[in-house]
Amino acid sequence: MGNVPDELKKQLVSDFRQADIGEEDRQILDFVEALTLRPQEITLATIKPLKERGISDRMLHDIVQVTAYFAYVNRIADGLGVELEK
Repeated sequence: MGNVPDELKKQLVSDFRQADIGEEDRQILDFVEALTLRPQEITLATIKPLKERGISDRMLHDIVQVTAYFAYVNRIADGLGVELEK
């Protein structure tokens, strides 16, 4: 997480809704959570609030790509029984 302060990292991992972040970041993370846990529920209505906030098509594309990539990598690791390094 680059230059993110340790306390904010803890907040984000614990509950991003309670973290000290801006409303745009919170809205993006809500979308990422929905895309990760309930992808079948994503519709244009889900995306509309992000676009109304000013999220560009390119940024939305990048958010979806990164989210999907991490889901893919996690499935591969889980499917192969890869254990986390300590």
